[in-house]
Amino acid sequence: MIHKHIQRVSLSVLFAMAAAFGQTRPAFELASIKKAEPINPTAVMSGQLHLGMTIDAAMVKITSLSIAELLRMAYKVKSFQISGPDWLGVDRFDIVAKMPAGSNRDQVPEMVQSLLAERFKLTLHRSTTEQSAFALVVAKGGLKLKESPPDDAVPATDGAGHNPADGSPEVRANVSSNDKGLITSSSPNGNMQMLPSATGMHMELTKMTAAGIVEVLGRFVERPIVDMTDLKGKYDLTLDVGMEDMMTLARAAGMNVQAPQGDTSRATEPGSSGVFTAIQQYGLKLEPRKAAVELLVIDHVEKNATEN
Repeated sequence: MIHKHIQRVSLSVLFAMAAAFGQTRPAFELASIKKAEPINPTAVMSGQLHLGMTIDAAMVKITSLSIAELLRMAYKVKSFQISGPDWLGVDRFDIVAKMPAGSNRDQVPEMVQSLLAERFKLTLHRSTTEQSAFALVVAKGGLKLKESPPDDAVPATDGAGHNPADGSPEVRANVSSNDKGLITSSSPNGNMQMLPSATGMHMELTKMTAAGIVEVLGRFVERPIVDMTDLKGKYDLTLDVGMEDMMTLARAAGMNVQAPQGDTSRATEPGSSGVFTAIQQYGLKLEPRKAAVELLVIDHVEKNATEN
C-alpha cells in the first residue's frame, strides 16, 4: 500500500512538474541591449533610418525599436491598446539576442515578452474598456480596391529586398530610408513606400491585408480603428496625405518635430485627417463608433535595461 501511495504521489508530482514546465514562457539564451539614437528627420532624409527585426538562424537582431514597439510585437497588439507612460514610444534600443537550441522563430514574440519582464522589469495586466473608435467599412458604392498579383507572379522578397529562399536573413519587420527621403517598410501585413511630396506624403501600399490597411490608417488618427470590412485578400493602393498628417506620423514615431501652426487637436476629430478622404477612392470609409477595446495596462516598467 505504501509503495502504491508513493507511486501515486510521484506521478502527481511529475504531472504537476510537466504542467508547470508547459506554462514556462520561452526566453532568449543571451541578449545584449543598448540605447539607440532617437529618430530625427535629418536621419530619415539622409538615408540613415533603419529599424525593425531580423531573424538569422538562431540570432535575432532588433534595431532601434522603442518599448512601445516591442510591446506591440511581443503581445501582437496595436498602439491604442497600450496604456502606459508617454516615454514608452520615445527611447529606442538595439538588441542582439540568441535563441536557445530547439526553439523556433514563431516563439520570438514570447521571448521578447520574457526579455521585457526580465531586463526592463515589466509588469502589466489586461483590461477592457469602451472607447470612441472608427470602424473601417465598405462604402455604399462598393469596394474598389485592386487585388495584389499572386505571390508566384512577383519576386519572393519581403519588400526590403531580402529573399528568404536564397538563404538571406528573414526580415519580420523592417523600416529604412534612402538619401532621397524614401521610407520603405515591410511586415507580414504588407509593404509600404512613403515619399515626401510638395503637399505632404505619397504612400504606395502593396500586398496589404485588411489588418495592414488598418495599421497604416491608425498611424494618422488618435482613435482605435476596428476592421469591419470582412476583406480576406491582399491589395495594392496609393494614398496621399497632407503635411499635418506627416507631423502626426513623425510624432507617433517619437521624432522631435514641431507641431504645425494652429490647433492640432482637430486631428482626433472625425474627418480631420487626410486619410479619411484618401481612402474614399477605394470604396472605403471610416465611421465613428464606440468599441470595446482590450488594453495592456502597464503597471511598472524601467526606462533602462538591467545588465545581461
